[in-house]
Amino acid sequence: MTMQPAAERTAIAGLGRRLGPDVLAAVYALFREEQGHLAAAQPVHAADIEYGDHSRQRLDLYAPVSRDGPVPVLLWVHGGGFLRGEKSSVDHPFNAHAARWAARNGMLGAVMNYRLAPDHGWPAGGEDVGLAVDWLRENGAAHGGDRARIVAMGTSAGAVHVATHLRLREETGLAAAVLLSGLYGFTPLDERDTLYYGSAADYSDRWPKEAMVATSLPLLLAGAEYDPPRFQAEFVGLLAARLERHGVLPRSFSASGHNHFSLAYHLGTADTRLADEVLAFIGDLA
Repeated sequence: MTMQPAAERTAIAGLGRRLGPDVLAAVYALFREEQGHLAAAQPVHAADIEYGDHSRQRLDLYAPVSRDGPVPVLLWVHGGGFLRGEKSSVDHPFNAHAARWAARNGMLGAVMNYRLAPDHGWPAGGEDVGLAVDWLRENGAAHGGDRARIVAMGTSAGAVHVATHLRLREETGLAAAVLLSGLYGFTPLDERDTLYYGSAADYSDRWPKEAMVATSLPLLLAGAEYDPPRFQAEFVGLLAARLERHGVLPRSFSASGHNHFSLAYHLGTADTRLADEVLAFIGDLA
């Protein structure tokens, strides 16, 4: 395990618990050089694969250099407050960094786009996760993937969409899920949420809270020291509800020294604490 560099920890602490484009830009800047070097060494295996008919229903694949038999598949679902986000961009190495990291660690990495609000409301994101999983189960083997070991990993809105997929389908097609700083229904509706979920009257019926408490799917839940209070309340709320329902906690990780954005975007860098947790979690599925 490699710890977080002191300068990085200090910089992130200085950003506090805020969200916003300035905080996101500062986090990008912290990791851009390191992630950029890693991106140059790990080209895309297959780009803009259609998993559905909409122009946003596309995914990219990153494959390990060598493999011995079928490998686990990691599907990364980006964040963006339900309103924005890209699987890859010419402007920065995120969110493809997660799929590249998966490939460097012997997995088939997949990173997807999905339909966005306000044009596409609930449950479009969860439906798109399901369609991407379907594609990987049907076609992943042709790229070296094991259809029995597909793990969906989402951050922020992406975590919500993975959770919604668990609500929508009894047969998820997943071996496990990793959820970073998601919203599951343990805190009051935020006005921004209505752009995806609709009116406040629909709130309690549309969040994936009960599915997340009840599911028997293996879960790894993660939050950040400098997450906004609402996200921390969701993290703790889900842990407590799972403990009350099942008598045991799900696997979890609280990332000291990270905020809402850096929790996702440092994956694959010199700070390996989260990476080590995820690799151990997936390794236990074999």
